[in-house]
Amino acid sequence: MKHANILHCSQPTEFFRLTRGSNRSIKTVIMNNAEGYISVCIRVTGRVQGVGFRYWTLRHAQNLGVGGRVSNVSDGSVEAVFCGEINAVEEMIQLCSKGPACCCVESLEITSRGPIAVCPESFRILR
Repeated sequence: MKHANILHCSQPTEFFRLTRGSNRSIKTVIMNNAEGYISVCIRVTGRVQGVGFRYWTLRHAQNLGVGGRVSNVSDGSVEAVFCGEINAVEEMIQLCSKGPACCCVESLEITSRGPIAVCPESFRILR
């Protein structure tokens, strides 16, 4: 499976969309000079529900020490909020651009919520 490809980046520190095929570093697009913790919201589309995507995300977030949440959305996508050190958040985004083996990620929309002072310690599945 390939990495996602950046299609749109109207404001690099706020929003961009990825689709299959990219190898560009997400870190340079999310926050070029972030210190401490950052928070991003992602929406993953494709065949991502009913394939264990949320539990897979939970396991990787816990392993990387990323806080936040993941949930299914009524339109068939999955939404997640990641909070943590920039390298860990970047790795979560890269992982989600591929997903578990049985899924097919079509696109990934990322909204940067910017640098934050405090980050939740746990990661959870909402629905």
